[in-house]
Parts: sequence; C-alpha cells; structure tokens
Amino acid sequence: MSENTSRRGLLFGAAAVSAGALLTGCTSNEPSDSKDEPAANDQPAADDKPGKQVTIGFAGPQADHGWLNAINDNAKSRAEKYSDVTLEITEGSNDTAQQIGQIETLINKKVDVLVVLPADGKALTQVGLKAMRAGIPVVNLDRIFNTPQAYRCWIGGDNYGMGLNAGHYIGEKLKGKPDARVIELAGLDNLELTKQRTQGFDDALKNYPNIKKVARQAAEFTVESGQAKMAQLLQAQSKVDALWNHDDDQGVGALRAIEQAGRDDFLMVGGAGALSAFQAIEQDDGVLKATVLYPPTMAASAIDLARALGQSKGIGGLAEFEIPSSLTLYSAVVDKTNVGQYMSTGFK
Repeated sequence: MSENTSRRGLLFGAAAVSAGALLTGCTSNEPSDSKDEPAANDQPAADDKPGKQVTIGFAGPQADHGWLNAINDNAKSRAEKYSDVTLEITEGSNDTAQQIGQIETLINKKVDVLVVLPADGKALTQVGLKAMRAGIPVVNLDRIFNTPQAYRCWIGGDNYGMGLNAGHYIGEKLKGKPDARVIELAGLDNLELTKQRTQGFDDALKNYPNIKKVARQAAEFTVESGQAKMAQLLQAQSKVDALWNHDDDQGVGALRAIEQAGRDDFLMVGGAGALSAFQAIEQDDGVLKATVLYPPTMAASAIDLARALGQSKGIGGLAEFEIPSSLTLYSAVVDKTNVGQYMSTGFK
C-alpha cells in the first residue's frame, strides 16, 4: 500500500465539542472569544510519531493463496514501520482447532490487541468473545465473526461491491451492443463471499437490458481449477462478449485455457488485484482488460487500527473520539487508465 493511500484510507481523527461552547453558541448573539470555540482535536489521534508501546497479536489462516500471503506480508511490513509496535504473529493454519489454540496462546500472553483473520468466522467466534471478555480488543479482519460482541472493530473487503463494480464496468463497455453475451467464472460456491460476488454482478447487469449472462462455472480459487472450468465454458459458448472471473489466481489458469483455445473475441475482468493481472492489463495485448480490487492492504490498515486501540487514540479525519466499529473497503476497478497507481499493491 502506498503511503498516500494508507494515510487517506486509515488515519481518521477526533474532535470534541464542549457542551459549554455549544450552549454559548446557541444562546448568545455576542461575538465569541477564542476560549469559547469548540475544542477541536483535544482527543489525541494516532499518527506516525512514537507513542505508548503496543503488543499486537496476529492470527490468520495458512497462506496457501497469493492473497493470503499478501495479507501476512502487509501486516508484518506495517508493524515494522512503527517503533512502538511489537507484532506477535502465529503460524497460519486452516485447522479451526489449531487456530483457536494459537489465539488462546496470544490471550494468555496478554497481548494488548488482537488482529484475527479467521479460517472460519463462525467457528472462531467463541475465541473472539473470550479475548474481548479478557479485556483484549479484537480487530476482526475480513471473515467476520457471528456476533459483533466478538470484536471491537471489523475491517474487510466488499464482496457484493466487487461483483457490482465488475458488472457495471462490463455493462458500460458493452453498452449499445445488441444481444451481448456474458459468462462468469466464480469461486467456491460453498462460500458466502462467492454468493455475494455473483449477486452483485447479477444486480449490476440488470441495468443493461442488452446483456445476458449465458453461463456460469464455479472454480476453486486455484490455477488448475480456473483452467479446467474456463475450458468447459469456452467449449460450451462459441460466442462470448465478456467474462468476469472472481479471482486473479484462478485467472492465471483461465488465461491459459483462453490461449489454448485461441480465443481473443471477448474482454475479461478479473478480481482481487494480483501483480500478474496488473502487468497483463498494463501490457494490453490480451483479453484481460481490468480487475476489481479486494485489497490485501486491509491487513496493514488492521495493524493501524490495532495500534490506535492499544494507545487509546482516535484516528485523524473523523469527529468521533473512537475508531469506527466497522470499515468496508472499496472495490476499485483497475484498468489501463489507472493501473500504474496500483501496481505497487499487486500481490504475487
């Protein structure tokens, strides 16, 4: 994440208005003295200056996907930026019981704040509750716990927004084209996030009566499954105008299948924000024309939020004393017009 992006996206702030000043402003017609002005910025806001030492415990799933590996990298590099932050990071695990044990170890160590990306939000809700009841605030990263009582702040991506923005991008590109045909290469269908992405995509396409989604296949967020399912789609659909692929990792396989089939008669939009996708978009010599972000930089922002919580500070730019209870990141569309801005955020 670039420094400009991280500042803009995270450091929100705090301002207070005293009751006395507010009352004076409402009841008097006399010019107010400076001492009666609202006491803006009395509440300290988190910034880059060293403050109280904070130990942050970080627990995530196994980094078996490019996006998850980028989550870990973003958390580590962000923590290293601050001299007042110590990061206690667990070895990632997709085993629910093992991840619960790792988080309980962090609770027993009495870390100041926990950042948790659960392998399974529902299954790890109880350990989130345990941390909160122990007085350790939890920043729930992306995969959400079953109850807000299990976290102080949730930060994550917008799966519905991914589909919505992908659909609108394709819709505008095909606007005016009669009987346009669109196909979808989804992720794992047993995941709620996949359903949300498809719902957003379908809702966007409703705005374009000339477009029909003619086929959909669900892959597994892997290169191999992307290649296999894409090959099936291409065999079944001789005429296609656009493809939305939910995930750039499986998109590597999809592009292989497209090349093997000798197809270049449609545009492709990806999802997540892999470096390989950004590079292909910049080169602009294939079907991949855009990707919709699901930014792993959310892990860096989670560290910022945890640090602010540990130091009892607000974040600059908002009037409230406290950090928000939830923060949904925007799923920007990256194409050749803006890919240079995002290149440094691409994950491998």
